[in-house]
Amino acid sequence: MDLKELQNLIRFISKTDVAEVEIDTEEFSLVVKNVASGNTVASYQTPMFTQAPAMPSAPSEPAAASAPQAPTTDTDTSGDDSKYVAVKSPMIGTFYRKPGPDKPVFVNVGDEVKKGDVVCIIEAMKLFNEIESEVSGKVVKVLVDDATPVEYDQPLFLVDPS
Repeated sequence: MDLKELQNLIRFISKTDVAEVEIDTEEFSLVVKNVASGNTVASYQTPMFTQAPAMPSAPSEPAAASAPQAPTTDTDTSGDDSKYVAVKSPMIGTFYRKPGPDKPVFVNVGDEVKKGDVVCIIEAMKLFNEIESEVSGKVVKVLVDDATPVEYDQPLFLVDPS
């Protein structure tokens, strides 16, 4: 599916009463939700068997430690982030901790998350993409402020998998 077809599909869904469309192929999985507020939420996943870059914990620490964003919340002040796994941004966009201005945040420091739980939204090209946790554990640090731009592969959260 090319970008033009995807844009036409999202426009069509936003103009109808369809609540959700899910497309699964060998190449990708796409879920488009038409939420009540009028915003269309799209979630795109590539299957695990495609040669996606592995996210080992060792290379992620220098990136997390040198990230220019100041942490918004921190419960572990020991400075040793080597035991934590970073949840990284899969795209360039604007980071949001909650689904709407009057809604609660997806996760807070100290919350337990499971693999596949939505932890934030990244807006890219007027599409709100739900970002899921890649690991189960306890959120120990939020590395990005709400409503700020993020880069591809930028650490967003630190999770203690133990």
